[in-house]
Amino acid sequence: MSSNEKDKASTGSAAEKALAHNPPPGLEKAEGTQASAAKALDENHQAPSTSTDFEQHNGDSTVGDIFIQPSVAALLTLSCSAVECPQSIGSSSLSLLLDQCTSSSVSVCSNQLVDIQLTDLLAAVPVFVYRDLGGVDRWVWFITAHLLATAAISPFVGRFSDVFGRRWVALAGSSFIVFGQIMCGVAENMDIFIGGMALTGIGTGINELTALAGTAELAPVAHRGYYIAGMILTIIPLLPSVMYSQIISAFSTWRYISILTGGWALVGLVMTALFYRPPAPTEGLNWKQKLSLMKDMDVVGGFLSIVGLALLEVGLLGGGYQYPWASSRVLVPLILGFFVLIVFGLWEFNRAKTPMIPRDLGPAPRTLIMTMIITFISGANFFSVLMLWPSEAYNVYGNNPYGVGFRGMPFPFGILTGCVISLYLIARFPGHIKWIVFLTCCIMTIGCGALASARLDNIHAMYAVLFIAGLGVGGIVVPASTIATIISPRDFIATITALTISIRIVGGVIGYTVYYNVFVQKLVPQLTKLVVEACIKSGITNKEIIGVVIELTGASLVDEIRILPGVTDESWAVIVAAGQEAYVRAYPWVYYCSIAFGGVSILASLGMEDISGLIDRTVMVHM
Repeated sequence: MSSNEKDKASTGSAAEKALAHNPPPGLEKAEGTQASAAKALDENHQAPSTSTDFEQHNGDSTVGDIFIQPSVAALLTLSCSAVECPQSIGSSSLSLLLDQCTSSSVSVCSNQLVDIQLTDLLAAVPVFVYRDLGGVDRWVWFITAHLLATAAISPFVGRFSDVFGRRWVALAGSSFIVFGQIMCGVAENMDIFIGGMALTGIGTGINELTALAGTAELAPVAHRGYYIAGMILTIIPLLPSVMYSQIISAFSTWRYISILTGGWALVGLVMTALFYRPPAPTEGLNWKQKLSLMKDMDVVGGFLSIVGLALLEVGLLGGGYQYPWASSRVLVPLILGFFVLIVFGLWEFNRAKTPMIPRDLGPAPRTLIMTMIITFISGANFFSVLMLWPSEAYNVYGNNPYGVGFRGMPFPFGILTGCVISLYLIARFPGHIKWIVFLTCCIMTIGCGALASARLDNIHAMYAVLFIAGLGVGGIVVPASTIATIISPRDFIATITALTISIRIVGGVIGYTVYYNVFVQKLVPQLTKLVVEACIKSGITNKEIIGVVIELTGASLVDEIRILPGVTDESWAVIVAAGQEAYVRAYPWVYYCSIAFGGVSILASLGMEDISGLIDRTVMVHM
């Protein structure tokens, strides 16, 4: 698909492909859907008396704009952007000038770390992608593969950074993003696209770690909150990324997003190579000595953790809607995944020479553990809302690209505001970190839970709710990593930072999977019931046609419904309105689940200790 005109011209072939070969994830296969439709027809020999014509009047919305996909996987990973490097206190004028130049260069080159945001632009437009490439039955894996790759690489990045230094690791991260986006941009099928997103995930994981750990070690401990808050502010131009992706895809082609992200990463790669030269922790060692240090890296632990998590994802993503929970396709990966993760735990605590989770948790181990729990929960809510709210904005309120972009702004702006405020408060009131975290956890839980109140007629009220939810999520996502760097042993600052990133991403993967499963479990019965009623009301009684209508509605290919036999403009509008009502009934259950996750984070925050005694003006690295 290269334009709207081509979309319309290829509508027929896309419909045939979708109907014949690509049952969408999250909906039952055609046979099951048609069986449900047949059953409903047997029970409804006459058109139902209840009206299903749910008209809406929301400005830019249109009754036919309906989507199901939980899109926008991590569109706004705020933990990445420009690094503001401090100057060395007491240096000579020449040294100070050099420090200032280096600081400016790092600020420019580290803008590559915004690639974590840019690469996720593609996750905002899955319909455009799978309409062009096919693979509607497995598109969700390009989001999951991206997150899993980020989580998998992060622990190893910490060791590589500790041994070889930030510069070479940052160069590798940008290179992965460039090649990954090239792969996505030229992809001819969904499998290649998924592979490109996985490579990109490796790069974004590397760059996010470099941004956070690099800033943390260059800033005085007492001022880390200020420095990282300043770093976060540089992401402001990319906050409307939902709008960017929608406009690019709607009026041109989604492939241009890969040019944007790959080009930005290339600029960062060049700037890093030219200007970013921080000292390596093992400076003075030759390559053989450095490689010998790498032998202690916990490769076995990393392999076990990612394999176990991937197996769990396979089971959870398929359970209940693609396959029955009792089927071997679900039980086998679930059981194997749990078993592998148990083996991972035994390995880490008993066999690993240098475990991924350092045995020395620093001077405040309980606080570090509580911080990791909170990080996991915040990751679950962070990524899940980022993915599910844009799809809700499409499904319920219409897919005008400008309207979708505008409705996607309150949450990321709330995240940015929450990050900056929380980081400032941590730096300003170090003796009250526990209560700062407690407050943000409460705001996150209340805000995310309140999203369940969304209806067809209250989008304006939801803007405030979205901003509040963003405040809470943003107040935890990056600040939790900052707290971890404050209480981590000096020699493990990159390793601990990598661990917090991994835990946050793992929380996002698991949270997204759980929320998505709950969403689809509630959506499928509603779609089947309401769409069948709408079809019967419109005079469409063919069982196969009704089954196809349900599948296309679930796959967001509502334009393809127009070409089906017996579908008129009037019946099409009624069918789409019925789908909108189905979504309104299904989405609240996702946010109810988020309340349970948030409750755990609130309890964990109460277990944190006072760490004000660990905060001083120590600077780990002088440029």
